[in-house]
Amino acid sequence: MFEPIREDLVEVEREFTRHVQSQVPLIPTIGTYIQSGGGKRVRPALLLMTARMTGYQGPLAVMYASVVEFIHTATLVHDDIIDEAETRRGRQAVHSRWGNDVTVLLGDFLYIKSMSMALTPDRLDLVRLLCDVTLRMIEGEIYQLTKNGVVELSEEEHFDIIRRKTAYLFAGCARIGGMIGTTTPEQQDALWDYGFNIGMAFQIVDDLLDFTGEEQVIGKPVGGDLREGKMTLPIIHLLQRDPRAERIVRDTVASGSISLEDWRELRRMLTEHGGVDYAYGVALDFVARAKAALRLFPQSAERDALELLPDYVLARDR
Repeated sequence: MFEPIREDLVEVEREFTRHVQSQVPLIPTIGTYIQSGGGKRVRPALLLMTARMTGYQGPLAVMYASVVEFIHTATLVHDDIIDEAETRRGRQAVHSRWGNDVTVLLGDFLYIKSMSMALTPDRLDLVRLLCDVTLRMIEGEIYQLTKNGVVELSEEEHFDIIRRKTAYLFAGCARIGGMIGTTTPEQQDALWDYGFNIGMAFQIVDDLLDFTGEEQVIGKPVGGDLREGKMTLPIIHLLQRDPRAERIVRDTVASGSISLEDWRELRRMLTEHGGVDYAYGVALDFVARAKAALRLFPQSAERDALELLPDYVLARDR
């Protein structure tokens, strides 16, 4: 799907390595550890491909794709501390290996480094956009913390968390690609909508993996969201339809653990009431909106690739 930008993605990796260098040896050591853990690189790929679709191939695309990867990585290392996650992508999380103090400061380093990189080409319009989506992401983290353990969380509250934590960065990536290319304001808005809807679908599918994925594949324990007190769409849907599920959900949130018997019963009720199918259907709606947003652009190999990306998001298993 992203074969045309394969070399650009390799260059993004090189840029990450180059910019994570520091006179403090621990910083590049941890940076290398994070980078070697892999990752989907969907966000930088999205920026690179939208730039190509809108007529730009050059160093600015690689630069801003690297900036986005720095921002995303900073969010991940901070998230793992907040969630007390012991693993990330099947390996020991950074804070588990180096401690919370170092990891918080590393995340700060990555955020500031990303903005320093973004300022280099002297495009304040892009820096403003990056600052805006980064602030929304941090607001989303804080908002989610205020809703942690709230079993009565509504769908709209859940979507608000997803918008802030995930969708706005996807939207920013797509729009930046268009801003460094040749686009009209209407086309830039369409790219924002495209990225936003992919981000919404991406997070919903990610939440679904908590119930449908295999631990060794997704690289983290299944059922983790519920044990951390996070209400996701399948559970919100189930609680609206079967009051019996509330006992299991409340016990799990209160204790931070769930017995195998309760987990099986919860999965059975989700199947009975179509909770997973319902959430997947919502993700399908967001994917359809993403594809519709591309209609403003002429047919091209790059547009074809971007039309395939939503299908990849739906099909992923990690």
